[in-house]
Amino acid sequence: MPAKRRANRLKFDSLAFIASSMPAAAEAKRRLIARYGDTPPAKADAIIALGGDGQMLLALRQFLDTGTPIYGMNRGSVGFLMNDYDEDRLLERLAHADISTIHPLKMHVRDADGIEREAMAINEVSMFRETYQAAKLRLSVDGKVRMDELTCDGVLVATPAGSTAYNLSAYGPILPINAQLLALTPICPFRPRRWRGALLPNHARIRLEVLEAAKRPVSAVADNIEFRSVVEVEVAEDRSRSMQMMFDEGHTLGERILAEQFRY
Repeated sequence: MPAKRRANRLKFDSLAFIASSMPAAAEAKRRLIARYGDTPPAKADAIIALGGDGQMLLALRQFLDTGTPIYGMNRGSVGFLMNDYDEDRLLERLAHADISTIHPLKMHVRDADGIEREAMAINEVSMFRETYQAAKLRLSVDGKVRMDELTCDGVLVATPAGSTAYNLSAYGPILPINAQLLALTPICPFRPRRWRGALLPNHARIRLEVLEAAKRPVSAVADNIEFRSVVEVEVAEDRSRSMQMMFDEGHTLGERILAEQFRY
């Protein structure tokens, strides 16, 4: 379960600013550094990420396990994980912000050559067909086969933090940020056609085996890290690793996820 605490128990005397390559983000970084100064990330009390959700995901991965909270401000195209951009009152906003501690997913893959690799995901782990032919997958949870064959364009495992991203576009459920759950969501299922996925406990270990891998190649993606021609993928939440995200008071990630369920 993501832990949450008030940031005003902490002091923010030194800030580090990082930005995406977008001109608006680079200009915001220049203006904020001129106003608040800049500290190397390793010595900063908080890291200010400027850009869109992609920049926030990069920052979370870059500063994984450091314990340094990350406060994002939207200077990109999508900003669900970001706070509104405002150059004024930054220190005051940090002092009154909420901090949520989240845990990533660990993806372990084995490809057609027998090579094994790992990657971390904050939003989701996805599998996709690589050709015109649908993928065929066998799904197991905690060592027990739950579906002998799923024919589909793909499947994904989403965290609560990522449940409003690609998972929602694939008609998966929105998960409250403090839910001890993962969403297992098919992408364009063909057989069984009416299967819409499953909600799994966050301690579940999910195994996805590619059937007819030579004929129907599949790729696996952890957020933006892709491995091609995989034959087996295992996914589990890594409770030993953590990240801290900061949100303005009254606009927490949990509130945003709740509000998203009433959008129409």
